[in-house]
Amino acid sequence: MEATEDPVPLSALQHWIYCPRQCGLIHLEQQFEDNVHTARGQAVHHLVDTPGYEVKRGVRVERALPLWSDRFGLIGKADLVEFHPDGRIYPVEFKHGRKRGRIHDDIQLAAQAMCLEDMLGRPVPQGAIYHASSHRRREVDITEDLRALVRETADAIRAMLASGILPPPVNDARCRECSLREICQPELLAQQTQMDRLKQYLFSPDDEISP
Repeated sequence: MEATEDPVPLSALQHWIYCPRQCGLIHLEQQFEDNVHTARGQAVHHLVDTPGYEVKRGVRVERALPLWSDRFGLIGKADLVEFHPDGRIYPVEFKHGRKRGRIHDDIQLAAQAMCLEDMLGRPVPQGAIYHASSHRRREVDITEDLRALVRETADAIRAMLASGILPPPVNDARCRECSLREICQPELLAQQTQMDRLKQYLFSPDDEISP
């Protein structure tokens, strides 16, 4: 990352993987709206939004821990990080909903692990997503593929922010649960794109019409 560039928020990585346009609306145009899904997510995060720590069975548990990496140009916070007696560092990201694998959740956890490694100089090979509805953890290996995805996604977000160009809408199943649907207007924009394509096959008004 260039020294003059602002760091990418960890949350932006998740937004980009879910939908680049959602990421652009939030982090480029500073727009956001709540719906039932975001409200549930906020309710879950209230459990770990207050900084502090406690010790459980010898494990130090830090809540709302600030994170950053100058090397990768990232900044944010971890919902919860466990520091085990054997030296193991274990980030835990809280999500609403039932236990299921989602790459946009995993990339955020991987970015947290990479920040912790840079801050503390120790490896963080695993972490977990805590799914509040099922009260279960899903362990995630912080693989090289995930780390590469973090770097690639951060670069894509920087390029989008530098260009000032909002990504196009996806207009698919993701839009139904998105709180920014009314702002984004994916159906309307998709229709306009379709009309533009159809115009390419229509005759020009200036074309001569043969008798």
